[in-house]
Amino acid sequence: MPQIFSNDAISRALLLVILGAGVFFFIGFLVPVLAALIICFASWPLYRHLLNYCRNNSTLAASVAIIAIVLGLVIPLVMVFSYAMEEIRAWIEWLKHANEHGAAVPDWLRALPGVGDTLATYWQTYLAEPHQLGQVVSLVSGEQISGISKWVLNFGWTTAGLMLTLLFMLITLFFLYKDGERIAWQLDTVGERILPDRWNRFSRVVPATVSSTVIGMTIIAIGEGVVLGVAYWIAGVPSPVAFGVLTGFMALIPGGAPLSFTLISIYLVGTGDLTAGVGLFLWGSIELFIVDKTIRPTLVGGPVKLPFLPTFFGLIGGVQTMGMVGLFVGPVLMALLVAIWREWLRAPQHLADDPEQLLRSKNRPSEPVP
Repeated sequence: MPQIFSNDAISRALLLVILGAGVFFFIGFLVPVLAALIICFASWPLYRHLLNYCRNNSTLAASVAIIAIVLGLVIPLVMVFSYAMEEIRAWIEWLKHANEHGAAVPDWLRALPGVGDTLATYWQTYLAEPHQLGQVVSLVSGEQISGISKWVLNFGWTTAGLMLTLLFMLITLFFLYKDGERIAWQLDTVGERILPDRWNRFSRVVPATVSSTVIGMTIIAIGEGVVLGVAYWIAGVPSPVAFGVLTGFMALIPGGAPLSFTLISIYLVGTGDLTAGVGLFLWGSIELFIVDKTIRPTLVGGPVKLPFLPTFFGLIGGVQTMGMVGLFVGPVLMALLVAIWREWLRAPQHLADDPEQLLRSKNRPSEPVP
């Protein structure tokens, strides 16, 4: 009896089933693995120095690196986020009180030049009258003010999930450090088989792009949040930690950090503290100028050439699919896609080695590239 399916077809089908099952079971660990890969790419040059210092003992070097990340980055960030959530909880309690009893329009809001009367009208409509704010929140988000407050009070469950993701990320990062060179060799072997003409360039572009994006966006955004958060505390801004965290998130978006400290400076001027408001604005402008003109080019070797739209999509899509971690993973993935797209537009290696063939390929009519 003739065989209906060939052995090769059966083997490919089984391979696809196994790959599908692997993806199905692995999808829950996608976020910590991506975060670990991004941190590994960005910190690999420093890890190589540490590995040399540890006399090429990869286990010892990976252990020291993980301990340094936990002590120098994870624990401080956890403490800052915990304190910021306490301040945000106080905001929610004030909103509950304003929703139940109403809140009079503050004098400083009316005194703002140009927009004071308009903002005072909105305040009078939605905050001065009892239960108006609750109707707006319910209409926009489907939640009640009390429900939002309950979500903040039950934030511990979300924190537990983030801590578990963090644990998986640190475990993955340890083995990436420990076996990174062997994994890179295996990827190079597979990549050269799949993309023999382009893999050498991709293997250089990808780590450089990830490192530039992490340093140029994430690390500098954290630094701006810390520096401006301290400035908010010195200027007497209420809830300086929460506003510092918000400024750090806004710094991921082009123009987000200037918008944050400018609005807070206007608030200080409106409340009558002219010296603090002007001082905060000048400090923020000087700090931003120093970062953009000296620190960022020194660390990155030039600004990260990522357009605004991919950055915005990376932030929104990252938060929607990966939660808090997506704020950092999303822009990196978008930068990686843009870099791969730009690299793919380049001439392949075999054309670059043959100038006449490269000239013919350029003269061949093609669709315009956006």
